[in-house]
Amino acid sequence: MNRKTIRRAAAAFATAVFVALAAAAQAPPGDEAEAAQEAQEGEPTGPVGQFSEQLSVSWVLVPVLVRSDDGYVEGLEKDAFRLWVDDERVPVVDFESGATAPVSLVFLQDLSGSMANADKLTASKQALAYLLSRARPDDEFALASFAGGRLQVEVPFTRDAQVLAEAMELWTGWGTTAIHDAVAWIPRIVVEGRHPKRAAVLVSDGLDNASELSAEDAREVVRRAQLPVYVLEIRQLGDLQAAVPSDSYALLLKELARSTGGRYFAVRPDDGIAEAAAGLLEELRRQYVLAFPTQPGEIDYRRLKVEVDAPGHVTIYHRRGYRGGLPGAAR
Repeated sequence: MNRKTIRRAAAAFATAVFVALAAAAQAPPGDEAEAAQEAQEGEPTGPVGQFSEQLSVSWVLVPVLVRSDDGYVEGLEKDAFRLWVDDERVPVVDFESGATAPVSLVFLQDLSGSMANADKLTASKQALAYLLSRARPDDEFALASFAGGRLQVEVPFTRDAQVLAEAMELWTGWGTTAIHDAVAWIPRIVVEGRHPKRAAVLVSDGLDNASELSAEDAREVVRRAQLPVYVLEIRQLGDLQAAVPSDSYALLLKELARSTGGRYFAVRPDDGIAEAAAGLLEELRRQYVLAFPTQPGEIDYRRLKVEVDAPGHVTIYHRRGYRGGLPGAAR
């Protein structure tokens, strides 16, 4: 395993995204929605056009989680994994494993008015407090919140748990909910993360009533950022019992998690928060990271498929694709 190469790939990715976002940092998510539509029509312009071009990085990182009926499958080597891009076999050039690798985690908190009800914010604070209590020395966290059409980065990436805890205690619920718009801003926060194992945790009650950006546009922005999104949807008991296929908000959040390689957890304010937080952190630590280079040329969304040789029946969780060039030789 060549950790230096993976770290160099992560650093190059962060630098490329930072350059693109510096030019578009003042653009609201609504501008991205318009540009995303233009991009779908073949004319990528504006912030999303800049964003997608800069995300055509020279390396692609693919976090992979492997589970069996007995739990996480650990100790696999690089040769156990097979990787395809658009149905073409691609060699895994670099590889990282091990539950001790540090993580970079963005905690994105919904502070809309509905979160002030039924102890939902209290439950949110418990989730973040639990994550901080399980942090390791090199782990880093960033804290952001959204409400009333605004997203605020309260604490950039830091290893100082006290700073994060103090910011969390100031949370109050207010305003409308624009989940899709907030999700589209996640890559702008995560570019400063230092570690290959990185993810976002979205905490919300799931009731979007103000987004200008569509759910698909938001997912597309995050997919380009090579970032798994874990969703903690905090629901009252009646909401959980009503979580059926017609529940469009829950389905959208589940699809966001699935398409980015994360996981979705539905919990009540008074039950399941610590277990869900423990589960997502454990999964992030247990990920394998596969890496391969790309070549200059046509930029497009490319499908990913991963298989693994492991004993027994296993389930594999990974991101479904990336936006960039075709796989190529390392350089």
